[in-house]
Amino acid sequence: MDATTASARLAQSSANEAPAHILSVWDATMITVGIVIGAGIFQTPSLVANIAGSPAWMLAAWVLGGVLSFIGALTYAELATTYPSAGGDYSFLTRAYGRDVSFLFAWARSLVIVTGSIALLGFILGDYLTRLFSLGPYSSAIYAGLAVLVLTAVNLIGLRSSSRMQNVLTILEIGGVLFVAAAGFMVDPPQAVASTTESSVSIGAMGLAMVFVLLTFGGWNEAAYVSAEVRGGPRAVLTSLLLSIAIVTLVYLVFVIGITHGLGFDGLKQSEALGVDVVQRAVGERGSQIIGIVVAIAALTSMNSTMLVGARTNYSVAHDWPIFRFMGGWKGSRNTPVAGFLVQAAIALALIFFGSLEKDGFSTMVEFTAPVFWFFFMLSGIALFVLRRKDPGAARPFRVPLYPVLPSIFVLTCAYLLYSSITYAQSQNATWVAFAVMASGVVVWAAIRRRDV
Repeated sequence: MDATTASARLAQSSANEAPAHILSVWDATMITVGIVIGAGIFQTPSLVANIAGSPAWMLAAWVLGGVLSFIGALTYAELATTYPSAGGDYSFLTRAYGRDVSFLFAWARSLVIVTGSIALLGFILGDYLTRLFSLGPYSSAIYAGLAVLVLTAVNLIGLRSSSRMQNVLTILEIGGVLFVAAAGFMVDPPQAVASTTESSVSIGAMGLAMVFVLLTFGGWNEAAYVSAEVRGGPRAVLTSLLLSIAIVTLVYLVFVIGITHGLGFDGLKQSEALGVDVVQRAVGERGSQIIGIVVAIAALTSMNSTMLVGARTNYSVAHDWPIFRFMGGWKGSRNTPVAGFLVQAAIALALIFFGSLEKDGFSTMVEFTAPVFWFFFMLSGIALFVLRRKDPGAARPFRVPLYPVLPSIFVLTCAYLLYSSITYAQSQNATWVAFAVMASGVVVWAAIRRRDV
């Protein structure tokens, strides 16, 4: 079965068994923003400040992160408006390279990339809830598992209910981040120490800073996974993508400027819990409790968004590989891939269980699959060039401006981050994790191919 045949089968699903257009632009935007703005924004600014060496270069890194994300969003906008699908990247990779390549992407995404993110976010949520009420030695894991079960149940009720909850959570999340920024503006900045501030930064250091910045911006591409469910057609999908990047960039810049004002640049570099430090300066010891609530909301928001889009990959895979057809059901009345959610929840719960036994090993397993993520992200960017040549007759409601310059910048950015993630994994002796994930996928793929399914 080639990519065209597989796509045709997916398109031929009846109306009550396929995605329906029930999401508004605002719903899709809140889902995307909820994925992007997570707990990472409370950690990476200190790292970026130390690498950049000066407030100007640090701020430039965050602005550049927004610009590069905007360029990436333009690239994805052409793909998502030309080929709207619940499969997102999986669909683009299938059309461009065939289902064998896209299967390996789906394997990595379902096994670690998405489910691993869900599990880690669950542990972050559990860590903060444990401070309020401990459930014993495995308290964080118990809270994480309960969160997976509850959010899965909400999503199984239907897309309308889960998207409404997501809208509320995302607004609370944005409000919490902006509250921390406002706390920074409320206090007088500490006296700067001129001798500790660098006036320039090397290209290598700036590149490393961008690794962390773009990691914090990561997730906007998930908007492609709900492109088939957004009302208003291609223009609505484009608007949602660009609006998401605009909101995230604005919130991040306000946050970084606010905490830099409140802590001072040297204080920011030295802070190990910048959110707590800023809010405590503004409101006193209650700051740590407030930040705990903000971070918990951020983790829950990102967790629900990730689950919502992640299950749609499982649904798409089922239409290309008959052995996985059990995940191909789509509950029309709820607009939900029920089996896709159940499989995703099962894998996430398994990772939480193993993570509770060996926390460090679990974190390493998830964190160092970044090379796999950036490799397929790069392939998605290259897919735009492939599909323009391979499928020239396709109706393209939106074309990337300044083609091929902007898509090339996106692909080169992904290539650099792939290189950086591999280098970093090697420095931690963890490159084997990425290879193990892909090797297991190759074994499963080979077994399925031998069955001629």
